[in-house]
Amino acid sequence: MEHHGFWSLLPPFIAIIMAIKTRQVFVSLLFGIWLGWIILSDGNIISGTTATIQALVDVFKDPGNTRTIMFSCLVGALIAFIQRSGGVAGFINTVNKLLIRVENKKAGNSRKFVQLLAWGTGSLIFVESSINALTVGTLFRPIFDKLKIPREKLAYITDSISAPTCILIPLNAWGAYIMGLLAAQGFSNPLAILIGAFPFNFYPMLAALTVLIVIITQKDFGPMKKAELRAITEGKVLRDGAQPLISSDVVSLEKKENTPERAINMILPIAVMVGMMPLMLVLTGWGQVENIDSLRWYEQIFYSLGKGSGSMSVLYSVLTSIVVAGVSYSVQGIFKFGEIIDLIFKGISGLIPLALIMMLAFAIGTVCRELGTGIYTAEITKGWLSPNFVPVIIFLVGCLIAFSTGTSWGTFAIMIAIGVPMSQALGANLYLTIAAALGGGVFGDHCSPISDTTIISSMASASDHIDHVKTQLPYALLAGGVTALIYLVLGILIH
Repeated sequence: MEHHGFWSLLPPFIAIIMAIKTRQVFVSLLFGIWLGWIILSDGNIISGTTATIQALVDVFKDPGNTRTIMFSCLVGALIAFIQRSGGVAGFINTVNKLLIRVENKKAGNSRKFVQLLAWGTGSLIFVESSINALTVGTLFRPIFDKLKIPREKLAYITDSISAPTCILIPLNAWGAYIMGLLAAQGFSNPLAILIGAFPFNFYPMLAALTVLIVIITQKDFGPMKKAELRAITEGKVLRDGAQPLISSDVVSLEKKENTPERAINMILPIAVMVGMMPLMLVLTGWGQVENIDSLRWYEQIFYSLGKGSGSMSVLYSVLTSIVVAGVSYSVQGIFKFGEIIDLIFKGISGLIPLALIMMLAFAIGTVCRELGTGIYTAEITKGWLSPNFVPVIIFLVGCLIAFSTGTSWGTFAIMIAIGVPMSQALGANLYLTIAAALGGGVFGDHCSPISDTTIISSMASASDHIDHVKTQLPYALLAGGVTALIYLVLGILIH
């Protein structure tokens, strides 16, 4: 398999280091893309620069990329709808009533309850990680701000529950995609293999559990402790000089005057968007499954999910949600048709930065594939493997690949293709190895500043992106370290 050796590692790692040092995510990503194409052009700056521009244009050649970017922008319209309609205000009122019931002499109950509510909401939205992050971040940002909970904490909860939930409840495109990778390895019943690996997928479990423990105990550490102290003592949900990754127009959009505050005006559009996702996955994939009539009903659903278009499904889901919201608000007399159109454009304009950063994330993923970053990382590490250490090494290599490329799905494809044959040849436990490959992909993607999920979590929470990465990292490293230790022990004990 072809790669550019050590040079293939430079663009993603330099982009990550620049983002952390300069806090300029857009510039850092763009520089990493440019450097990658300079390497691919054999050091020719002119050719590399023109190739970089073309690569940004080519992002939109992929219909999936275009649909995902469109979806991300249209979510801005949905945000504008639910805020301007009084839906967010109604939801906050509902939560406040619940807060009054749980209030007692012990300080901090309201803060704890709202964070648990955010965690629980994210746990229920298992259809797609982007929808999960956008929904939780957008819904709870006003409530967190009111209670002076730092935006970094919201971004952490949002990020740490999105991908883990989607991979632990695989009745979605995640589960179908993984089954497809397992089928490509020659397994006749990939569903059974996936179920067998489930109990060993420790990182997503520990990541979600770590959030829950932090919320319940209210014991923060590292940079997050400083953020919490700042919010409590100074009342600042953002650090002085922070650059939240979202338009202030969308964040501060107030409800229309004389509009009743009804929680249903927020809950209905979001429920429609979330509910439409699995339905659209099945509908777009149904006709793509060969001999579907010969399969059991649950196999028909799973394989249809696997063949369905994730990008098309999320786009149709948000479009349907916008239409339902528009009709509902019109029937209630909240908006006229012209106001609905104006709000759509206003919401879209507010999330243009998200569209740009998604474009850059796709572009750096492309240049990493062209350079063979993941392949090179896997090749230089697979020689270390021995039967007892297969799971922990597969996990650690998966962490490194996902962190450097910003993609969990791409890491799954590489590590399952390496880990399955390796475990079979060396006699390592197959289920443990597959779970390690999946957990490593989620961990690296969770920590990476160039991951689209990490970026979307910052966007939805209106947090400074690098602040989010820095405050989240200690918790992720703790869960990842415990996971690696578990794989090391089980790799020795289980064969």
